[in-house]
Parts: sequence; structure tokens; C-alpha cells
Amino acid sequence: MTRDATFEDGRETPLNLGALDPDDLQVISTLAQDAVFPITEMTWAAKARRFVLLLNRFRWEDAARARHAPERVQSLLVVDNVLRISSHGIDRDDRDTILSLLSLSFEPGEDSAGHLILTLAGDGAIRLAVEALEVTLRDVTRPYRAPSGKIPQHDT
Repeated sequence: MTRDATFEDGRETPLNLGALDPDDLQVISTLAQDAVFPITEMTWAAKARRFVLLLNRFRWEDAARARHAPERVQSLLVVDNVLRISSHGIDRDDRDTILSLLSLSFEPGEDSAGHLILTLAGDGAIRLAVEALEVTLRDVTRPYRAPSGKIPQHDT
């Protein structure tokens, strides 16, 4: 018998998650919320139909956060089957821009195609037209102390 994974199953191990449907994507969205990244760490390999972000992800799943300072970890967010990319509210020519990821959502289209929307702080967004939803989130470094020393907060 199999069961769904829980946050406790991850404990202090690096994340390596995949999403092939909107429910799976919600898990990745939750774990990637408040990730920050320089605009220069956004790559689209058009021939490979792959979009990649190198994120500095807040470790929301860290159960030991009460015992030590809040942590971040560098993670790769990889989207496959990407046909087109567009953005709104982002100056892609400003190489010093730091972006903050708020959420990922999927707008289904015909068959398994649709649009993956990366909503950013400050009313920015990245829209990926995809042939099929295929997203992975994988930690690629050891956790490090969050430079702010704080847990991200949101206005309600």
C-alpha cells in the first residue's frame, strides 16, 4: 500500500519533487512561495522546450526552524514542454532586478496543454505556454541562514 508524502517525510533532506497535474503543482507552489531570484537566473532553452529558474527558496518545510534561524536553499525550478514565454511587469533589460515568487498556477487549455503562471511580487508575472504540465523542484545546495534572519510575512 502506498501513501502520499508529508512534510515530515522530508525532514532535513533535499527536496526533489515533480508535478504533472494542478494538485501536485499546488505542493510545489507552496514550497516555492517567497523564493527570490535575480532576473539573470531565468533561462529558456527553446530547442529543449525547457524553462529553468535558480531560486533561493525559503525552507517552509523546515520543522527545526524553532531551534535555529530561518533558512533558505538554492533550488532549481524546471518546467518542461514549454512552447512560448511571455512576461508582464518585469524589465528584462535591468540585469540587477531581484524577483520574488509568490505562486505557481495552471490554466488548462485543450487536451493537456495550458499556461503555467508564475506570479511575482509587485504585480509581475511570467506566463509559460506548455504542451503538458511537467514541473520539478529540486534543492541543489545545502540550506543556509536566511540573510534577513526572518520568516517571510504577507499583508492579508
